[in-house]
Amino acid sequence: MKHFTYILVISLMLLNCNDTVKKNSDIASQNEVNQISQSQAFVWEGANIYFLLTDRFNNGDTTNDVNFNRDSETGKLRGFEGGDLRGIIQKIEEGYFNKLGINAIWMTPIVEQIHGATNEGTGNTYAYHGYWTKDWTAIDPNFGTVEDLKELVDAAHKNGIRILLDAVINHTGPVTDKDPVWPKEWVRNDIACKYEDYNSTVTCTLVQNLPDIRTESNEDVELPPQLVEKWKAEGRYDQEVAELDAFFERTGHPRAPRFYIMKWLTDYITKYGIDGYRVDTVKHTEEYVWQEFKVECDYAFAEFKKNNPDKVLDDNDFYMVGEVYNYGVSGGQFFDFGDRKVNYFEDAFQSLINFEFKWDAQRMTYEVLYKKYHNILTTDLKDFGTLNYLTSHDDGQPFDAERNKAFETATKLLLSPGASQMYYGDESARSLIIEGTEGDATLRSFMNWDEIQNDEKTAEILTHWQKLGQFRAKHPALGAGIHQMITQQPYYFYRSYTKGDYQDLVVVGIDVHKGGKLIDVSKVFQDGDQLHDAYSGERATVKNGSVSIDSEFDIVLLEKDF
Repeated sequence: MKHFTYILVISLMLLNCNDTVKKNSDIASQNEVNQISQSQAFVWEGANIYFLLTDRFNNGDTTNDVNFNRDSETGKLRGFEGGDLRGIIQKIEEGYFNKLGINAIWMTPIVEQIHGATNEGTGNTYAYHGYWTKDWTAIDPNFGTVEDLKELVDAAHKNGIRILLDAVINHTGPVTDKDPVWPKEWVRNDIACKYEDYNSTVTCTLVQNLPDIRTESNEDVELPPQLVEKWKAEGRYDQEVAELDAFFERTGHPRAPRFYIMKWLTDYITKYGIDGYRVDTVKHTEEYVWQEFKVECDYAFAEFKKNNPDKVLDDNDFYMVGEVYNYGVSGGQFFDFGDRKVNYFEDAFQSLINFEFKWDAQRMTYEVLYKKYHNILTTDLKDFGTLNYLTSHDDGQPFDAERNKAFETATKLLLSPGASQMYYGDESARSLIIEGTEGDATLRSFMNWDEIQNDEKTAEILTHWQKLGQFRAKHPALGAGIHQMITQQPYYFYRSYTKGDYQDLVVVGIDVHKGGKLIDVSKVFQDGDQLHDAYSGERATVKNGSVSIDSEFDIVLLEKDF
């Protein structure tokens, strides 16, 4: 009951202070309410996760734009563009993410990348994307410093936002004239994946010149000589070795390649308090590796909470979401290699990225789409989750490549059961077709801040994403609740969510007529209940099981008006 009393008091204070706020900004202006719901009613199953390329989001420190002489000519959008941790901090503190209803930010890897460039057939490329690791123990100076990361996590947590880093255990960065190959006891670089079955997907290199970590090995290995030399030059060799000794003594693990990397990755949990990992190339690594990784992540998260009780947001566990390329929710808990089915949820991931959602969104009506996901999440994926997306950094067939359906993209993604992945620029219709680019670079242009500031149509799109995003963040029922259609024409549904003493109820209408609307809410709310349409800002009282909303919009987001 304390939960409801607290929200009641804060909500009344906000309503009294904001009576003169314009209707269209009614939701976006109430950050205090949003932060309360994010920290107390947050569940990962209904999270609204913002995925950004660290290098492509916002440049907050121009002094770190060039490091390690990374100044050779590259293919278009294949070099570093200046985005960094300082730029993300700026947007957190400006309230950009709160206005979008974001309760978790996933950043591409920020560890130190290879210093040289390589050409995989799409032009000379530097490791701007973060997936070509040189040193897991250091932050790449192009992205920032350890102080920046600490400040970012603290700023995010103060705003009710969780931080996901990106974990790569499968491979190192490519070999270049500045980046020697790791010892053969650590990596293989001679067997290319054929992707015909389990073995030809796991025990091999993803692409040419991307050394594959021998994650199957349990043999003790020495530190790579290039790391030893680097750490000694940086004056931290003794400290790193002492920490490794302590880790292997505590865990009893062999000094095998995968366990070194697990130690290095979990340091970001114990030292900075990150809340989760998105894990890269999951299906290209033995499934037991992720079970082992989860154990170490859980231990590190518990240690952080014990040592930093004032920084604990809630009682949620450490979050792990996996990228099993081409996994879809229709497979339930399993991914099929053709000769073998693997359950990556078992003792490992809470959720997997859902590559199926964009196809479902293209061919299904809202009700068919939402009902399908409700059914799967309450049966085959009960006690787990899914992360839906419609645009991403390496999917060359996005839902709306030409950005002609920016409003529909938001409505289908943010009102669907499951967690939502908002790709940077979805909310501003950032172009996905960049002339002169090769491959996935076209999906990775710099964030279109100028259009957000100066283009009226972009601002209108952003407002739509903000309203839906904040409604999702405030109401776990949207992503994690029970879905039930009220009427098919006009289309209204409700969602309900219960956890302990907490209950959340919402009614949503999509593609309904503009103007006056008489909405049947008898299955959800009682006569006399005060309701608020979070899209238009209108308020009304339930009478005879219905509520009347008169707005210029064809969407309705009803919540109880405490």
